[in-house]
Amino acid sequence: MEQLTTSLVPPRPSNKTAPANSTQQVAGSVAKRLSNELMTLMMSSSPGIVSIHRFVTYAAHPHSSLKSAFPKSDGNLFEWVGTIEGAPGTIYVGLTFRISISFPPNYPYVAPTVKFETPCYHPNVDLAGGSICLDILQDKWSAVYSVQTILISLQSLLGEPNNASPLNADAASLWNSPEEYKAQLMRHYRPIKDEST
Repeated sequence: MEQLTTSLVPPRPSNKTAPANSTQQVAGSVAKRLSNELMTLMMSSSPGIVSIHRFVTYAAHPHSSLKSAFPKSDGNLFEWVGTIEGAPGTIYVGLTFRISISFPPNYPYVAPTVKFETPCYHPNVDLAGGSICLDILQDKWSAVYSVQTILISLQSLLGEPNNASPLNADAASLWNSPEEYKAQLMRHYRPIKDEST
């Protein structure tokens, strides 16, 4: 009788599958958000943001103006590589810097990790590791920000550092001496085309 009663009771759902499904749903929504951001970047005509046509042009002519970001590989939307060019009128004009962007599984509620891959002599950039001191990548991050916001903010930071919160005290102390600053900047700078050598 006991066996008959137990066989009539429906089996309890296993809790073991719920977290995996939940994790897959979160990863799927993050991937969808990143896909949308990539499409926005590719179609953008905003100043400082590259369209896919301009990216193809840049690949053929690497000295043309470019600010972009895209996944490092087709199979992983969570690891991106980007390019920032110094804006006209700044000490960085004509210099191009490669950045890496790593998105956490809970993006956009948590900021991505962004680092300079090209050595960047700047008051708010750690020259050795590429870490960046920028409020929107830390305590001022908001889920409404995007890769486009990051690219524009980084380009702006190149010309307008926050010397009150330096990661590179030497660069902060030289900022108001343009000739000395430029000499140090060029001593550390490596063009992207030479980074593989």
